[in-house]
Amino acid sequence: MSAEEELILQPGERLDDLLTHHLKIIQSPEVFSFSLDAVLLARFASVPPRGRILDLCTGNGVIPMLLTTRTEAKVDGIEIQPRLADMARRSVSLNRLDDRVHIIEGDLREWKLEGELYDAVTVNPPYLPVASGDRKDNLHQAMARHEVGCKLEDVVAACARSVKAGGKVAMVHRPSRLVDIIDLMRRYRIEPKRIRFVHPRREAEANMILIEGTRDGRPEVRLLPPLIVYEEDGEYTPELLAVFYGQAAELPDFKRPNGRAPSVKEKRTGGEELT
Repeated sequence: MSAEEELILQPGERLDDLLTHHLKIIQSPEVFSFSLDAVLLARFASVPPRGRILDLCTGNGVIPMLLTTRTEAKVDGIEIQPRLADMARRSVSLNRLDDRVHIIEGDLREWKLEGELYDAVTVNPPYLPVASGDRKDNLHQAMARHEVGCKLEDVVAACARSVKAGGKVAMVHRPSRLVDIIDLMRRYRIEPKRIRFVHPRREAEANMILIEGTRDGRPEVRLLPPLIVYEEDGEYTPELLAVFYGQAAELPDFKRPNGRAPSVKEKRTGGEELT
């Protein structure tokens, strides 16, 4: 570890490798460490080649930093916890991304947008309602896992007021909340467009869901093939390995060569749409 890296670490923190583009990130088992869900969201979300992106519930800044490997857009990250926001800022500075990533300490329920609306919004929100799950975590972990600082509707409302018409909103969550997510998205004029379930193994039910909607979009949703994390032998699947180790900048969209999803007739015939 270099003297520069040692200088930015506080007690209880460590420096981890993001395994792509030589990026490193500050983590703490007592405060916050990112999981697979953040990596998958950063590779699933549709991002503009340039412009502005907002990441809500940014934690230690892992999603904004991963997004810089896919786009030249500026990325803002909002985090309610001062300690986490500080970790994110130091990680951004360590990777010399200060000109591309801006970390904002604030509450998404009260945060006021400055300037133009964003081209895209990503969010990895707390999954668990306050009354559910084991609440033996410390405050940092409880706020990251439980809806202590914001509820699902607060998150969707913040996305809706931050993204421009036609802009994308991408979220990772638990499948058990899918109906709530779709209901809230539509209530706040975000039309669900792409959904992908994540399964730990082929024979297991999904334990994560990736969903993306378009602000003021027309109704039409695509259910993408399931993403499998582990092979039968316990090793990561090739698709997961490619994403996790930076060999693939994004998850495949499974569109046809003409840039659109197969129509109903194409799916039935296995070829071009019949007229």
